[in-house]
Amino acid sequence: MAPTRSNPSKGTLTSGQRSRNRAGEGRVTGHLFKVIRERLPCTQREIAERLGVDATTVQGWESGRRALTAMAAGQLLTLRRRLLGYGADPHSIALLGAAMDADGVIAHALDESLPDRDPRSHPLAGWVFTRASTHMIAWALTGSAPAALPPAPTATPRRRGPSPETPLLAEPDRRRFYDHMRRYAEIADRSGEGGALLRRQALYLCSYDMAPDTHAWLADMRARRPVRLTHSTWSPEWADARSLATSLTRYGEFDVLHRFIERGMGGDAGEIANLNYWAHWLGMDRVPRPDDSFMADRSSGLWDAGALLRSFADRLDPDLGCVDLNVHSVWSLMASRPGVLAADPRLADELRRRVVLLLDSGSVSQQARRELDAVHYGLRLSSP
Repeated sequence: MAPTRSNPSKGTLTSGQRSRNRAGEGRVTGHLFKVIRERLPCTQREIAERLGVDATTVQGWESGRRALTAMAAGQLLTLRRRLLGYGADPHSIALLGAAMDADGVIAHALDESLPDRDPRSHPLAGWVFTRASTHMIAWALTGSAPAALPPAPTATPRRRGPSPETPLLAEPDRRRFYDHMRRYAEIADRSGEGGALLRRQALYLCSYDMAPDTHAWLADMRARRPVRLTHSTWSPEWADARSLATSLTRYGEFDVLHRFIERGMGGDAGEIANLNYWAHWLGMDRVPRPDDSFMADRSSGLWDAGALLRSFADRLDPDLGCVDLNVHSVWSLMASRPGVLAADPRLADELRRRVVLLLDSGSVSQQARRELDAVHYGLRLSSP
């Protein structure tokens, strides 16, 4: 008798899960799953009973030994829906996709069986990552929770035992990750425009590396590809220059960012590109982007101006390294969409408060002060 085949649509949550176990493949996704479980709150045994799996399966998911990323797509959707039905935070559930993106990049970087090859096959070369995905990767590199992850409810039970607080990679794995990113940034650099996206995104991730030579290496990579910015056109060099300028602020180098703001955003092309990139980075442009060319799109309606301005409010913070870029972006958005505050007086009040604090702090450049003065004047005009 021929063996019968199980129906994947009726299988358990583990029936289609593959057994491969590449280093780092499920670490971030598994830790996010643990955060979601703990905030329900549920023990591993309780959530295993609800999901119809063994407690050892849940333990494997949370440790990354049994990667959730290896689960069949339909079963993963079922898992997400069940977690929502049990009362899990929907914002945290929505981040599972970003966590999987992060695990894909980390696993690729740590897989020593992969030879150096065409940079176009690298995960960072296929689409433009958002803040959520990038911060998920950084979670494994720095231990700092992603900005998009909601804070734990006050009633969340405290974690017991030696359970890790973060998905932080061991130091040797972090070093391997950064070495991989440097190598592929250099490979992409030699590939010209075809490697532009990989180069830009790999360089940005390398800026999290606190090794003593990182700053000098980033500066050398910047010098290899001098940027010729113009006010009338956009090119992949613009995106590369923006990303590097923001990265270098981690090392206290602010002059590069100031020059970029002056030369790269002094005309319509740069201002449009900057706002388009912000909207994608912050998750308001929900269309997946295969490369950076979307930044040059002058179409209206790609994102909601009010939502973007609201997301800028808490970025007007003197402690942020890129505060001058944030100030310029608020100024540019209000100048290009003069009626953006009409429907949200509470946002106008919050912006006014933050602008005054920044002006009093003395922590911004002269150009940023002029732009803050203009924003403050616009806010006064918008007052009823």
